[in-house]
Amino acid sequence: MLSDRQKALIKETVPVLQEHGETLTRHMYERMFKHNPEVRDYFNPAHQVEGSQQRALAGAIVAYAQHIDQLEALGDAVELIAQKHVSLTIRPEHYPIVGENLLASIREVLGEAATDEIVDAWGAAYGQLAEIFIDREQQIYDQHERDYGWRDVKDFVVARREQASDNIVSLYLEPADGQPLAAHQPGQYIAVHVTLPDGRRLKRNYSLSNAPGTPYYRISVKRETAPDADAPEGMFSNYLHDQSKVGDRIALTPPCGEFTLDLPVEERKPLVFIAGGIGVTPVLSMLYGALQQSSAMRPIIFIQGALNGAVHAFADELRELSARYHNLHLHVRYSEPRAEDREIGRYDSEGFIDQSLLETMVGDAAATYYFCGPTPMLSHVDRLLEARGVPASDRQYEFFGPAGSLEA
Repeated sequence: MLSDRQKALIKETVPVLQEHGETLTRHMYERMFKHNPEVRDYFNPAHQVEGSQQRALAGAIVAYAQHIDQLEALGDAVELIAQKHVSLTIRPEHYPIVGENLLASIREVLGEAATDEIVDAWGAAYGQLAEIFIDREQQIYDQHERDYGWRDVKDFVVARREQASDNIVSLYLEPADGQPLAAHQPGQYIAVHVTLPDGRRLKRNYSLSNAPGTPYYRISVKRETAPDADAPEGMFSNYLHDQSKVGDRIALTPPCGEFTLDLPVEERKPLVFIAGGIGVTPVLSMLYGALQQSSAMRPIIFIQGALNGAVHAFADELRELSARYHNLHLHVRYSEPRAEDREIGRYDSEGFIDQSLLETMVGDAAATYYFCGPTPMLSHVDRLLEARGVPASDRQYEFFGPAGSLEA
């Protein structure tokens, strides 16, 4: 347990961490990958290159320091990270590696400002946080054993491949042992673990896009191209697109994640799902769950944003659902439609999601919203909903990749 003096020292470092946090975390990752290359496979190199991993860790360190004497305020953040750790099979023995490199980086980056007393305080603080994560992650591992029948990884077989759009492929994955699958919670993800032909081991999280209770898991993977000349292409997504085939074995962890569907108690309260790009995957699974669990009296609104028809995923699937469920109201908006999209009438409107669209689809009804997509879209939608007076408890969203902030 930290002493009052140690807590005070941690809080005193907040301004320094706010100014130099990303420098510290960049140094820490570089140092760790050099001295402990065995942990490199747990991290996405694209997130390292673009800096999102470093920013997320720096933000988490600052938040921890700010709330060092009120850790209950960090409950949601701890749960999000613990779920991701379990999906990647993080173990207690990994924590000392991170701790050693973090403390060494504090000394190396902050120099004389990092006194022995400050470093000792951060050592105690890190030990306390590691214990919190280790305990929660053990609970999740045990829950997986009870709910799904396995922990860590289990072999699945690629039973079917299907193009969801020009840049998204869906893989239907069935247990190699033929055992039935327990239903996942709509919105959860699984981690895919593969070893490439060159021996590299990769682990990536993908949202489940199938309805809960199917005899398979479906992941729908966007091909990630290099955003610029200095950034790598998505190694894992390109592998799944170009080399995975029916009959291949892929190791999966049980479903994880805290971004899950929680139906409003009021039977008639509308549910609004807003999906942008590949963010449609967890939201589509939520839609299936909502349709399965709701009565016909609940209005369910699904707004899907896409660039154009070439990258519009699950178009036929969503149209079929809309025809089957009379309480489902579907609206598709393209931001940059092609001439052929206009000719065929693949979509309902053009532009970005705006107040006019929300007013048309939802009106002044008090609704619960779930939304997922690129970070700029999340920020935009969240601001729209806040301006409409939607309380934070009715605005649920998820980042893909390291958790970030909607403040921009």
